[in-house]
Amino acid sequence: MDQYPNCPKCNSEYTYQDGSLFVCPECGYEWSQEMLDKEAEKGATSDLKMGTKVSNIRLVEGDHNIDCKIDGFGAMKLKSEFVKKA
Repeated sequence: MDQYPNCPKCNSEYTYQDGSLFVCPECGYEWSQEMLDKEAEKGATSDLKMGTKVSNIRLVEGDHNIDCKIDGFGAMKLKSEFVKKA
């Protein structure tokens, strides 16, 4: 059995791989090894908080159907079921 990394958001050990992404079934966080490497380079230690406003929203096809920019984080892909119109 493959050993996957713990979730960087909630530290759950029940993660799995979906294509090139790792997925946490407990908190829904998705990440790639490349994302972890970039965060380590930048020294990013903060998480997005509920209610964070995003800008430059574009609807796209695929698993994550929203492309946007978040101040202090940069470009990000979101799932519409976790987004609320402000």
